[in-house]
Amino acid sequence: MEMDHQQRLAKAQQAVEQASEKVKKTPFRLGYHMMAPANWINDPNGVIEWNGEYHVFFQHHPYGPKGGPMHWGHVKSTDLVHWEHLPIALAPGDEYDKSGCFSGSAIDHDGKLTLFYTGHVVMDEEKDEFVEYQCIAESTDGVYFTKRLENPVITTPPEGASPHFRDPKVWEHGGKWYMVLGSQKDELGRVVLYESTNLVDWEYQGVLAESTGEMGYMYECPDFFELNGKHILLFSPQGIEPVGESYQNLYQNGYYIGDFDYETKKFLHQEFIEFDKGFDFYAGQSFLDSKGRRIVIGWMAMWESQMPEQEHSWAGALTIPREVTFNRFGRLAMKPVEELKKLRTEQVRLQPQEIKDQVRLDNLAGDRLEISAEFSLADCTADTFGFHVRCSEDGTEKTRVVYDVNKRKVTVDRNHSGKGEGGVRHSQVPGEDNSIHFHLFLDSSSLELFVNDGETVMTTRIYPDPTSNAIELFATNGSVKLVKLDAWTLKDIWE
Repeated sequence: MEMDHQQRLAKAQQAVEQASEKVKKTPFRLGYHMMAPANWINDPNGVIEWNGEYHVFFQHHPYGPKGGPMHWGHVKSTDLVHWEHLPIALAPGDEYDKSGCFSGSAIDHDGKLTLFYTGHVVMDEEKDEFVEYQCIAESTDGVYFTKRLENPVITTPPEGASPHFRDPKVWEHGGKWYMVLGSQKDELGRVVLYESTNLVDWEYQGVLAESTGEMGYMYECPDFFELNGKHILLFSPQGIEPVGESYQNLYQNGYYIGDFDYETKKFLHQEFIEFDKGFDFYAGQSFLDSKGRRIVIGWMAMWESQMPEQEHSWAGALTIPREVTFNRFGRLAMKPVEELKKLRTEQVRLQPQEIKDQVRLDNLAGDRLEISAEFSLADCTADTFGFHVRCSEDGTEKTRVVYDVNKRKVTVDRNHSGKGEGGVRHSQVPGEDNSIHFHLFLDSSSLELFVNDGETVMTTRIYPDPTSNAIELFATNGSVKLVKLDAWTLKDIWE
């Protein structure tokens, strides 16, 4: 007898709970980031504030630390800081989602927490033949979800398009429902638009944005929202070729800023801008909270990279929640949400001082730290300066955050960060300011760097030895003035 959805959920839940025993206290387990209790996760899904609580779902394979038939894992929080694991929300296995419940979004509909997701069905693994359907599940209590009898609600991609047709993001405007989906036609990526009056019957409204070649072969995880009178299409294009120091990751995450007309359904936009210039940010999804903030969360990993935590029966995590705003240059900035200050415990403050060569900080060390530091550029004689974090005693292991004064460029170098991938990522820092501000969030296997109020953001997984905890400041070929530095040890929310 085939198992029904509730039985499949119970089985998946049991598997992940058993696996979690092996995972506890393993070296790279994060202290304040969203993770599954064990095994694999990727894209954030269904991010929403519902009934006064924040819900985040994610792509989850509960049976192993590598990807497999996707389920939806689930955490919730009252404050965006302390997360609680809830039972797995969706399990694949119905006719229309046999091979996976792929990414999607959440809305509040008539008081029900309503999930939209892509049902993935593999017909022939060898030939890579599959179909993708759009589906709905809903819950009255925000914990247990029932798939709608009308599933699937969209059964075929637009005419002439490939079967790559996924990741529904749904929102309401002017009494109607709208959905954007990642799609592909003639091996070019695009985002398509649908409209509905009842969430079940959807009408195709055309192409919102598309690649003409240089923007890659598939657009994943689209998110379309309004911010300060502009419309933003946030999406993850696959197949963009690297250009100079841009598009260095296997796949990208970025946005178009533009103007959208609900009458004509046309979106006129500027050029594509990468959202996070680090190694590990993908499939970013946003929601509007009750305080009026647009908050985004991304998958803190990258496809096809080494994941040393897999040896310890888990893989993948989500970024800290970030508030999205326009910066002074008319681009998007991301900054850590205010509530993260609740993680702070012991504080260390450094007096203003000249930094030259290397200065190891005696009173600051750890694998869960927040560091906020400002340096003066006005009388700086150094060529480069910055931080070495997660340094070993002998200095051989370290992650470098370097500012190049002449090129006005920040670099994150993880070639000596321990296990896992090496590599270097660079980002131009806009503006001609007299000082520069660095805001670092370090966790046991991650670094999130926010420069100048999040005008530049770089997210990186690192896997240093747990004993590599020292912090250094440095300047080369001259000196730089440290104006101020505050640092805090951060709580472990999972303890």
